[in-house]
Amino acid sequence: MGDIDVLIDDLGRLVEVESPSHDVAALTASAEVLAALILERTGRPAVLVDGPDGPHVHWSGGGAPGVLILGHHDTVFPLGSLAERPFTVADGRATGPGVFDMKAGIVQAIHAVAALPAEQAARVEMLFTADEEVGANTSRELLEARAQACGHVLVLEPSADGGALKTARKGGGTFEVIVRGRAAHAGLEPENGRNALVEAAHQVLAIAAVAAPERGTTVTPTVAHAGTAENVVPAEARLRVDVRVAELDEVPRV
Repeated sequence: MGDIDVLIDDLGRLVEVESPSHDVAALTASAEVLAALILERTGRPAVLVDGPDGPHVHWSGGGAPGVLILGHHDTVFPLGSLAERPFTVADGRATGPGVFDMKAGIVQAIHAVAALPAEQAARVEMLFTADEEVGANTSRELLEARAQACGHVLVLEPSADGGALKTARKGGGTFEVIVRGRAAHAGLEPENGRNALVEAAHQVLAIAAVAAPERGTTVTPTVAHAGTAENVVPAEARLRVDVRVAELDEVPRV
């Protein structure tokens, strides 16, 4: 088996273990497969660091830390995506849930470290978190501690079109907007209700308009929930909003 075949085989091993964010059982299985792969390729075991959103996988070369290779093993794909989009390699392209973001980067990191001379590998750490796609709230303390200890960080997130090197990331945040109204029977007395869903629809349009694409600011309503029954005026609606900013002074404006 050639080197590229080994890389592709290892990528398939990771992709075929689904790892949607927030699914602790799935992420635990993913972390165990990832740790086994790291041990197999580097000869040194990784440590699973438990967190509320699933285990983070941390590996150290054993020497004085100098470089942290950072990534994540959670994905945005829900359970069942693999059945619809199985891991496939065709015409020089690998596809499947999480191939691009970012299990291919993880495989490249592991193989790169394994190829280093022992004295260089000793100064490397790898950290693959379980909650990056949902804000890295449970891994932040660990991530910051290891980044400060190592001093230099390489993030193996996928490149944009054209293969350009990423030198910065946007600031981001997730907001929840709650609209509270008043329930009433939708057929008998809708006029006595206050429809939170209708108001939420107005708010979604207003919130989306806060975006400033020319400044690199995106404001994207992403998830909405409202109502309790078909014949009841919704008394509450909840919206989730994803915000990304390229310029710091956009933060207070948004």
